[in-house]
Amino acid sequence: MATLKNSESLDRLRESLKERGERGARLVSLCAGSGCAAYGTGRVYRALKEELARQGMEGDVEVKLTGCHGFCEKGPIMVLHPEGFFYPQVKEEQIPEIVEKSIKGGELIESLVFKDPVTKKMIPYERDVPFYRLQQRIIFGNNGIIDPTNIEDYIAVGGYSALQRALFEMTPEEIIEEIKRSGLRGRGGGGFPTGIKWESCRRHEGERYVICNADEGDPGAYMDRSLLEGNPHSVVEGMIIGAVAIGSREGYVYVRHEYPLAVKNLTKALEAAEEYGLLGRDILGSGFDFEIRISRGGGAFVCGESTALMASLEGNPGRPRAKYVHTVARGFRQNPSNLNNVETWANVPVIINRGADWYASIGTENSKGTKIFSLVGKVVNTGLVEVPMGTSLRTIIYDIGGGIPKKKQFKAVQTGGPSGGCIPGQFLDLGVDFDELAKVGSMMGSGGMIVMDQDTCMVDVARYFLDFLKEESCGQCTPCREGIKQMLEILTNICEGHGKEGDISLLEELGGMVKKFSLCGLGTSAPNPVLTTIRYFRDEYEAHIRDKRCPAGVCKNLFHYEIDPDTCTGCRLCALKCPQGAISGEKKKPHKLDQDKCIKCGVCYDACKFGAVLIK
Repeated sequence: MATLKNSESLDRLRESLKERGERGARLVSLCAGSGCAAYGTGRVYRALKEELARQGMEGDVEVKLTGCHGFCEKGPIMVLHPEGFFYPQVKEEQIPEIVEKSIKGGELIESLVFKDPVTKKMIPYERDVPFYRLQQRIIFGNNGIIDPTNIEDYIAVGGYSALQRALFEMTPEEIIEEIKRSGLRGRGGGGFPTGIKWESCRRHEGERYVICNADEGDPGAYMDRSLLEGNPHSVVEGMIIGAVAIGSREGYVYVRHEYPLAVKNLTKALEAAEEYGLLGRDILGSGFDFEIRISRGGGAFVCGESTALMASLEGNPGRPRAKYVHTVARGFRQNPSNLNNVETWANVPVIINRGADWYASIGTENSKGTKIFSLVGKVVNTGLVEVPMGTSLRTIIYDIGGGIPKKKQFKAVQTGGPSGGCIPGQFLDLGVDFDELAKVGSMMGSGGMIVMDQDTCMVDVARYFLDFLKEESCGQCTPCREGIKQMLEILTNICEGHGKEGDISLLEELGGMVKKFSLCGLGTSAPNPVLTTIRYFRDEYEAHIRDKRCPAGVCKNLFHYEIDPDTCTGCRLCALKCPQGAISGEKKKPHKLDQDKCIKCGVCYDACKFGAVLIK
């Protein structure tokens, strides 16, 4: 492929790719994101290629390894186009039948299609699966149809057309104004208006830098990873447009070391973009120069904070600094620096192509566009969900997520990662956006959403997240370092049965101090899990402290298992599964549990089908 020397040559390439696609071979899309790869995409892919070769069909079928489709628990996912047949959890032994009946014959194999776990209905087409049908995938949608290692796939679906507009049809000021009018806010957690940040950075003199924050460290969150794995060019294009807008010649992507596939696909994307003349010197003959480098972080959660990230990028310890001087004025190498996260950059080409008015029509008054959430925990359908801002928690958890498994009761959902708040059932109809989440003590964060059911102990949840944050604190400022440590000690004592009167008030006082006086966002948001669980689940704290009882049966020092003799049928299932041999009794007669031998593992509780094992 010769380097594209001007905008017209890119247009010609795109048209030729579209024509080739229209008369091309049948397409099989196979998810190769990290989740599906772990389920065995590689084996399925090899089996498919071998079977197509055996039947002499290689030239008639295009097999495309794509990025994450979002429905991660159903991997490996295969979609057959043009019909849109959706086959989840494909196994290599099913490939001969798929090739013979579906690929060759166009026939639907009913035994392989998706079965809705809620309605029990068979749903053959991807577009009709509730998990997808209720989403609006303007950022994530191309993940399922393009090969992330092939730049021409991205160009064929309109890739780099926004860059053309930015270079040849718009001034830097017009680009910034378009982003401002769109209402795009940073998707990394802070929610600061993106266009205003760009405008501020452009005003400051110096060697300006464009930086992408891909240091996604929230437990259970993997939105940025999946975007970089599945559609890296959308991020690259967004960064180049940002560089044109603020007048930058150099950019960096700061990505977690634990994301090898994201780094691999991003590296290929940067190499291809430079080879095609879309990155580097004299982009598309415009006279504009811009290059992007990758920097791999060491896994420190605090490096998701802007000043800590830039310190790490410079080769220094990742420690935050006071923000009386903003990074748009003096950031990386003490120069003006514009930092946005992966999802924010991926929104930029969409806005430039479809217009600020169209984008601003999606979402709520102060939170525009869509947001990708990582929906995990005690929910039927887990995965990545892209919905308009303002979509209710109920819609996300029940309509898209399928509700709570095993007909258990919803208890809470934590949004915003380990520093987010825990939101109870009374707010299930809350519209999810920056402002509404803040009103109930939580935050958007990068988009993590962890669902909890009736068997979750909220005191233990607060303890877990505070333990995580204690380890991830850089230790630089006393309020964060010592405050989190002291709060964690109190929570640990409560969970172990050593809580005392006054602990709840002390936690609230310490939490307020840590929020007010910590240096960076990690410390100022760290008390959120504690303060919201106290606010909405105070009765659980009181039960732990006053009654020495864990209502959810999680804190082992505060409960024990008993077998109800009136309910026990003597089926012996609990006795057979007990790893300690703590349960005894004759068949068809009530059993007994030896408390001295019991290690409170809960195996007997889960095994009993008659509700005879009780938590006391």
